Amino acid sequence: MSTGTTEITPMLQSFLSSPRKILIDGKWGNTLSEHTFPTFNPATGDVLCQVPDGQKEDIDRAVKAARHAFEQGPWRTLTPSERGKRLWRLADLMEQRTEEFAQLESLDNGKPVTVARGADVPLAIDLFRYMAGWATKIEGNTIPISVPYAPGAQFHAYTLREPIGVVGQIIPWNFPLLMATWKLGPALAAGCTIVLKPAEETPLSALLLGELACEAGFPDGVLNIVTGFGETAGAALAAHPDVDKIAFTGSTEVGRSIVHAAAGNLKKVTLELGGKSPMLVLPDADLASAIPGVFNATFFNTGQCCGTGTRLYVESRIFDHVLAGLADQAKQIKLGSGMEPTTDMGPLISENQHQRVLGYMESGLKEGAQAIVGGHRYGDTGYFVEPTVLVNTAQHMKVVQEEIFGPVLCAEPFIDLEEALEKANNSMYGLTAAVWTKDVSQAHRIASRLRAGLVWINCHNIVLDAALPFGGYKQSGWGREMGHEAIDLYTEVKAVCAQL
Repeated sequence: MSTGTTEITPMLQSFLSSPRKILIDGKWGNTLSEHTFPTFNPATGDVLCQVPDGQKEDIDRAVKAARHAFEQGPWRTLTPSERGKRLWRLADLMEQRTEEFAQLESLDNGKPVTVARGADVPLAIDLFRYMAGWATKIEGNTIPISVPYAPGAQFHAYTLREPIGVVGQIIPWNFPLLMATWKLGPALAAGCTIVLKPAEETPLSALLLGELACEAGFPDGVLNIVTGFGETAGAALAAHPDVDKIAFTGSTEVGRSIVHAAAGNLKKVTLELGGKSPMLVLPDADLASAIPGVFNATFFNTGQCCGTGTRLYVESRIFDHVLAGLADQAKQIKLGSGMEPTTDMGPLISENQHQRVLGYMESGLKEGAQAIVGGHRYGDTGYFVEPTVLVNTAQHMKVVQEEIFGPVLCAEPFIDLEEALEKANNSMYGLTAAVWTKDVSQAHRIASRLRAGLVWINCHNIVLDAALPFGGYKQSGWGREMGHEAIDLYTEVKAVCAQL
C-alpha cells in the first residue's frame, strides 16, 4: 500500500490491517457492544481502519482496572527510579518506531509526515525522558513549626507528595501522539494510574503507544486506553465517581461541560482549552525574521493549534510591507497529502472542521473583511483550505473574537501601542501571545502586560519543549502542561506532624 510518494512501512501496514482493540487491565479486547467506527484519512476522505466504539460500560471497566492497579498493584509502590526506568524504556521503544508513528500521525491527522518525523515524534519521546527524570525528584519539605500554646514542645513536621490516584485523560486530535505524552508523562512519573480516551478523529497513535507501554513493562491496569466518542466515552470518564482527576485538552465549550461533569465527586480538573493569540510587530522589528515567524505562527499544523497566532497587530508604517511578505509566503505554500514529502500544509482534520473554517471565512467577508490571499477551499478532494490573510477586520467580528482553528489570520494596523495592547487583551482567551521588537526592555514590558500564559519574544511556537510550562489565563484553561508544574498537578500534598 502506498500514499503519495511515501511508502507505508510493512509494520504499519500490519497495524492498520489488524483489528483494533481497546486496552483494559493489560489486555487488548473488544468493547462490550463490539461496535466500531471508522477513522479517516483527511487528505482523501478514505477509511483507514475501524476502531472500537467505547461506551460507558467500557469506561467503567477501565476505571475499575485503574483503581485496582492503584490500590493493589505495584505501580505506586515501585521505587521512583523504577518508574523512571519504565518511562525511559517506553521512550526508547518509541524511538525505534519513529517512522511508524510519523506515518500514522500523517495518515490519521493529515499533517506532513516530515513535520511528524521531525517534531511530533521526537518531542513526544523527549517528554517521556524528561518526565522519567522527574520521577526521582518528587519531594516534600520539612517545616519548623511554632506552637504558642505548647511552650517547649518539640515537633517534627514535614510534607509528602503522593500520587493523586486514578486519572482520566482526554486528548485532542491536532497533536495526537504529543498530547498523549503531555498527559501520560507526568501522571506516570507521579505514580498515578490512567484511563486515556483519545480523540475519535485520531485514535491510532495512542493505540500503538499502548502496545509499546505493554512491551515496556508497565503493570496491568496502569495504562488503560478506551477509544470512543466524546459524548459517550469522554462524558462517562469525566463524570465517573471513582476517577480522582480529569485532564482535558480541547475547546473551551467542551471544557465547561467537563467541569460540570467533574462536580459530582469534586474531582481535580486540569484544562488546556482554546486560544485567540495576538501577535504584535513593532516598527523596529527585524522583519526578515518577523514575517516568516508570523507566517509559521499562523499556518503551522494548518492553523490547528490552540496557540496559533490568529490576531496580528502591526505598526502602521510597516503594515503594508509585512502583509505583502505574508501574502508572498502564502502563495508559495504547497498544500497536499501529508504523505507527500514536498507538502508544506496538509488538510483540516474532518469535514466538520472544513465547513467550520469555511463558514468563519464567509462570515468575515460578509462583515467587511477582505482576503489579500486565500479565502477559499482548495481542491475537490479532502479537507483543504487555502492559507488566508484577512484585512479590514474589526474587534466585533466573529473571525477576530472566536477561535477558528484553521489557517486564517486577521491583521490590523496600529498607531498607538497602548491601543494595540488593549485590543490584544480584548479576548475571553489568554493562552499565548507574541511580540517582535529589537528593544529588549520594551519587549519585556509588553510581555508583562499581555494577559497570556505564555508570551514569546521574537519567536513563536517554541512551546513544545518538555521543560516549558504551557497553559492559559482566563477561559484558556486551568493548570499547566509540562515542566515541574505538571508534576504538581498529579500529586496531593500531605502534611505530617509528630510530637517528639
